[in-house]
Amino acid sequence: MGTRLAGKVAVVTGAAARGAGVGNGSASAMLFAREGARVVVVNRKIERAEALAETIRAEGGEALAFAADVTRPEATEAMAAFAMERFGRIDILHNNVGVGAAGNAETISLESWNRLYGTNVTSALLACKACIGPMKAGGGGSILNVSSVAGVHGMPGMLAYTTTKAALQGLTMAIAADYATAGIRCNALIVGTVNTPLVANLGPEAMERRRLAVPLQTEGTGWDVAHAAVFLASDESRWITGAMLPIDGGFLALRNRPT
Repeated sequence: MGTRLAGKVAVVTGAAARGAGVGNGSASAMLFAREGARVVVVNRKIERAEALAETIRAEGGEALAFAADVTRPEATEAMAAFAMERFGRIDILHNNVGVGAAGNAETISLESWNRLYGTNVTSALLACKACIGPMKAGGGGSILNVSSVAGVHGMPGMLAYTTTKAALQGLTMAIAADYATAGIRCNALIVGTVNTPLVANLGPEAMERRRLAVPLQTEGTGWDVAHAAVFLASDESRWITGAMLPIDGGFLALRNRPT
């Protein structure tokens, strides 16, 4: 076990993957624990959260499961209260909840638009509202928001997803500015085309196209995201806040390169 997060308590929302394999949230929760953090893993379904917590405990880490629909303020308040009751502090908040929906400005339904905003953006705000007080009381903390390359350059046919992921970057900068003097840092992970359970149904041809679209010509995984999350959660990044860290195999660098 490592010590980079020793003594810290981490809350990870959307922690457990929806299918077989390791997603961004589960990899981050596992690495946080491997580096010495006590972890609260949060999902809407307690069964998925408890399975991940048990995996962490089997590795020798310390983790508790909590069921919450983090789009509801009473749920995020209960989540933060649970972490404080069981572990006495909150040092790290990892906002990993996110969903997608197809549609452009003409075709997307208002229901889908509102659902994505509630899930992808409002949930992060509510988790921050619930956890910032305990962080301030503990002398500071680190908030991580999981965004996407789609929020930087756009994704055709994914209007709401693109917009909400861009909004998460704005939320990140606003919180970083508002709470810097309280010792609370806030950064965003700009995730590229990683191979997680969410894209397992795309098929081998689509996955190969995704791989070839990356300048490094390799496939990213949830572990790549998790290693970056550990760095931004740790004191090693104590002078980094308001940053948008691409984890994309160079995808944005190629897209943004002058012609």
